[in-house]
Amino acid sequence: MQRSLILLGLFILLAGCASNTVDSPGAAAVGAGTGNASYYGARHHGKKTASGERFDQNALTAAHRTLPFGSRVLVTNLRNDKTVTVRINDRGPFVRGRIIDVSKKAAEQLDMIRDGVAPVSIKLLRP
Repeated sequence: MQRSLILLGLFILLAGCASNTVDSPGAAAVGAGTGNASYYGARHHGKKTASGERFDQNALTAAHRTLPFGSRVLVTNLRNDKTVTVRINDRGPFVRGRIIDVSKKAAEQLDMIRDGVAPVSIKLLRP
């Protein structure tokens, strides 16, 4: 019984360290990686974000699962090389394969409104 609990605890710890959204081991720790980005806009406008502030679809903000609130991140659309710097103020995305949700304004600058989802790279500029 005790051995089973130890194995279960070890499994839970290892599962929490797993990630399939970055290119190399340790990249998540420095805020770099590639994956898909999506955007959110009017439906969420004015609602509270995980950081406690109100979501503004016209601001250059984004949601990331782990980066600290207030972090600045350079997002590059890999289809067209357009970039935007966003500030992390929310948690998400919660869809497999997506690494960041950007505001509508940021999506416009990345030229991804029409597609809704785009392959991107992210780079942490300032925690």
